Amino acid sequence: MKKLKILVLMHEDLVPPDSMKGYSDKEIVEWKTEYDVVTTLREMGHDVRPVGVFDDLGVIRRAINEFKPDIAFNILEEFHGNSLYDYHVASYLELLKLPYTGCNPRGLMLAHDKALTKKLLTFHRINTPKFIVFPLEMKVKIPKKLRYPLIVKSLVEEGSFGLSQASVVNTREKLIERIDYLHQKLNTHVLAEEYIVGRELYISIIGNTRLQTLPLLELEFGEMPDVSHRIATSKVKWDWQYQKQYKIDIVSAEKLDLKLTNRLFTMGKRIYKVLGLSGYARIDVRLTEDNSIYVLEANANPDIAYGEELSTAAELSGHNYEQLLQKIINYGLKYKPETARI
Repeated sequence: MKKLKILVLMHEDLVPPDSMKGYSDKEIVEWKTEYDVVTTLREMGHDVRPVGVFDDLGVIRRAINEFKPDIAFNILEEFHGNSLYDYHVASYLELLKLPYTGCNPRGLMLAHDKALTKKLLTFHRINTPKFIVFPLEMKVKIPKKLRYPLIVKSLVEEGSFGLSQASVVNTREKLIERIDYLHQKLNTHVLAEEYIVGRELYISIIGNTRLQTLPLLELEFGEMPDVSHRIATSKVKWDWQYQKQYKIDIVSAEKLDLKLTNRLFTMGKRIYKVLGLSGYARIDVRLTEDNSIYVLEANANPDIAYGEELSTAAELSGHNYEQLLQKIINYGLKYKPETARI
């Protein structure tokens, strides 16, 4: 394996310490991805420089001029506090002609907009829950023919940000209340879609043009109270104590026959290509009792911390964490913006 000079781009508040010793779980969860990536790349023998970024592209350019990296490992999820700006950072790296890991700018842009993603999937006859968008700073008008229950979420935020048990609503009044709450708290457009009862499955895919699907995973809700909705709330996703209390875990998806598994893999690859994704991605779906598949969203550049969905799926396929990161680097080095498929 060739030793590389790797610039790791991250939010300036998430530059990790050299050790986790002395930090609480609550503190560690904030920068665990950054820590896992930087530490593991160094253990692999690469020359690694973490760079914290907030609202100045000059920080990136100066680091490139000084460090002269072979590639940027891009785990920066926002710019100037706005997650919608992440694709501009990838565009900037392309303008500087520096290879980078993860998804290309167009794929990031399309995947971020859940409504646009759903429109593209519907055009390609890929099943997704029916939805409606409630724009920010516009009067909320509720159509009379909406079918409840609905799940209400930010149109653009990821990582279960803003999702809670209150996100599932059964009445017009609760819908309006949740829309107003998200408009004020997150300052983003709001999407309300059909709440699909079923198993939550994750399709992990890596590659640029030749795609590799990793073993299917399922979000196991363990011993959550019967009154709780089985959804990936912020607490389910990020609160380690909550996960332990209710035995919530990401596990290998069991009891799926070969035909259904192949359907899920084929659909995942179609979505990856429809959205023009590259590098690595995770497709979140719901599987109903009658084996109907509903695509919830596509995640470009999903969390790659050790123990999260992508690394867990890679381990099930026989690739350890170091091998996964090296594959991601290799795909970044091979990706050529000038010749990428349109």
